[in-house]
Amino acid sequence: MTFKRVVVTGAGALTPIGNNLQQYWEGLKAGKSGAAPITKFDASLFKTRFACEVKGFKIEDFMDRKEGRKLDPFTQYAMVVADEAITDANLPLSELNPDRVGVIWGSGIGGLFTFQEEVKSFAKGDGTPRFNPFFIPKMIADLSAGHISIKYGFRGPNFVTVSACASSTNAIYDAFTYLRLGKADVIVTGGSEAAVCEAGVGGFNAMKALSERNDSPETASRPYDKDRDGFVLGEGAGALVLEEYEHAKKRGAKIYAEVIGGGLSADAYHITAPHPEGAGIIKVMENALNEAGIKPEEVDYINTHGTSTPLGDIGEVKAIQAVFGEQAYKMNISSTKSMTGHLLGAAGAIEALACIMALKEGVVAPTINHFTDDEGLDPRLNLTFNQAQKRDIKIALSNTFGFGGHNASIIMKKAE
Repeated sequence: MTFKRVVVTGAGALTPIGNNLQQYWEGLKAGKSGAAPITKFDASLFKTRFACEVKGFKIEDFMDRKEGRKLDPFTQYAMVVADEAITDANLPLSELNPDRVGVIWGSGIGGLFTFQEEVKSFAKGDGTPRFNPFFIPKMIADLSAGHISIKYGFRGPNFVTVSACASSTNAIYDAFTYLRLGKADVIVTGGSEAAVCEAGVGGFNAMKALSERNDSPETASRPYDKDRDGFVLGEGAGALVLEEYEHAKKRGAKIYAEVIGGGLSADAYHITAPHPEGAGIIKVMENALNEAGIKPEEVDYINTHGTSTPLGDIGEVKAIQAVFGEQAYKMNISSTKSMTGHLLGAAGAIEALACIMALKEGVVAPTINHFTDDEGLDPRLNLTFNQAQKRDIKIALSNTFGFGGHNASIIMKKAE
């Protein structure tokens, strides 16, 4: 069977360090931290009182306020970045076959804020079940893809992937697969998350997953640093327009990069802890390399899952060394979560964008907040600490992993 080629022709971002693609990329190159004290609710009694929030966002800047209020923030974010990506791709909407244009989105949690607020409202009442008729449509994760398709009339493949923090990489991989199999011409893909609320922060605090470095939020996300103490919760969204290569070429589309492969695997080990020997991480990267038809020594850059947790960071790096051998010391490795925090189900989307821009501009975004070497990490590795580095990158790989043992990788190639 002959597979179609798949390229990226549009992109959009809404992140804690920038509210569009260019702002996000400039923030990454500058090593900007998006962490600050929480403003969305009174966090004074919480163990963690900071997060990486989206800043200065008002839905009325993008759509009618009344319509926007019918959407949970995670869907608001999805709509905004999808609009940016579709505009960026310069899609000729009136000329497309809507049956061959799809939306495949990712969200690990969906409408957590809506769920929280409805339950709080019910608990304050007399027990009479009075719920907003938009409660369920606002909460369920699939409505992000549904709203995008409804707005544009896209009638192709339409669904949402849920695999915790691997969700949007799963979505991108699914979109890539549908396109290479010839089942669509264009797919809008990516992910969104809006879990900076009492339930999100309190829930992750109860798991002891979040950093509690309240005295210095901007340095709290420190992947690979000896003193890392957990991840920093982030929010936002990222979108990519993936397009079959000949379809893109025919309409003269600009091309950011080519998606050449991906991989999926499961740790089959524990609901939250990574496999101690990185078995699932090794397998997912091997699967991705095999599907892309490339050798380990061809990869120039890996954007890691790198959440700033004691176990996770070490396990992923050791898996990289196991798969890439000597190439692990020749490539650049970085965790952009050091700047954006962890966007949960949206992490893979914005990190794929970081890879795409690195391929396009020849710059590797840094891992900021490195202060003390971890003796458990090989000092020969180039973890791109504290400053961006120039490099002619031809192939980049992005890793994301989720609670439940879900692993996903995607590989992208510089546009020819």
